[in-house]
Amino acid sequence: MTADRPRRRPAWTGSPWVALLLPVLFSLVDAALVARNSSWWENGLSVLAAVALLLRRRFPVLVLLLTLPGSFLNYIWIAPVTAVYSVAAHRSRPWVTTVAATAFALVEFFHWPLSDHPLALDRDNALYAIQCVMLAGGPAALGLLSRTRRELATKLDELTRGQERESRLLAERVLISERGRLAREMHDVVSHQVSLISIQAGALQVSSADPAAVATARTIRELSVRTLEELRQMVGVLRASGVRRDVPLAPQPRLADLCRLIQESGLPAETEISTGELPWPEAVERAAYRTVQEALTNISKHAPDAAVEVRVLARGARLRVEVRNGPPAGPDGRPGGTPAETLPGGGHGLIGLRERAQLLGGTLTARPTPDGGFEVLADLPAARD
Repeated sequence: MTADRPRRRPAWTGSPWVALLLPVLFSLVDAALVARNSSWWENGLSVLAAVALLLRRRFPVLVLLLTLPGSFLNYIWIAPVTAVYSVAAHRSRPWVTTVAATAFALVEFFHWPLSDHPLALDRDNALYAIQCVMLAGGPAALGLLSRTRRELATKLDELTRGQERESRLLAERVLISERGRLAREMHDVVSHQVSLISIQAGALQVSSADPAAVATARTIRELSVRTLEELRQMVGVLRASGVRRDVPLAPQPRLADLCRLIQESGLPAETEISTGELPWPEAVERAAYRTVQEALTNISKHAPDAAVEVRVLARGARLRVEVRNGPPAGPDGRPGGTPAETLPGGGHGLIGLRERAQLLGGTLTARPTPDGGFEVLADLPAARD
């Protein structure tokens, strides 16, 4: 036995032409129902009121004025009710809606002929006044509700687009910042190597007695100096994204600085560092250092009292970086709770680390653990020098 599927509305019901023409048709039917006891010019005003509804979205106040004579002379109300709704839905000034609803209520109360409703403080006039107010206030309230809903939907759409734009700009800013830092590190690495080449070429130029070797050394030295100048220009362009030009390029951290980093973090971390005897490439050492630094920073923000494990291990030609923390401590100090207050963070710092690892041909993953903690794993390919 299959469940009944919800019935879908026909496609034509959502057409804007249907919403525009239906009130006109209903108003014509309303005019036809009261046409038996009316003269031709009274019926003409009723038909005019119905046809005028075609312009209610563009000229709602004018359409309301065109419907009032027919409502005053005949007992039609669909056309003026629709006109009052249109004024409330398409005019942002509340006083315009108030005047429109009041005008319709007065026209409906002081109906032609005036002798049918003598002014007297009696029950019939009170009930009829209440009826006229409700007949005018109902569509006005619905129109205001429709306009408010439309404005809220527009503002919600703007807020959604603004949040998406801010998230995209924040991610781009993180990437630009990380690339600027990579540019500084690239300058340190390449300029150091090229400077050594230039020094060796200068020494060869001075010590060699072979004219060909001297000329070759001079060419190497000139190319090295030119390369350094071009490198500084490119790094200057990359650093223009937000790094101050007057800040000197400081020495970059290495694996030997990990113990000091862990000690300065203030976290009771269980540490295991085994990188072998031979040195690793500088880019790999910096990537490993930055990975541990970012992971410890996140732990300090979100789980400062959790147990922490830091392992940096050499596995053949690859360097494995593992930083894990247990679940945060609860109010009673036991693991498994949630800190009362946590510093804000969107996890964007891991974007640059993942990009750095990918540039080195490695991988970086960050994920929660089954016990409620978190782990950051980096696998960096690094053949020994």
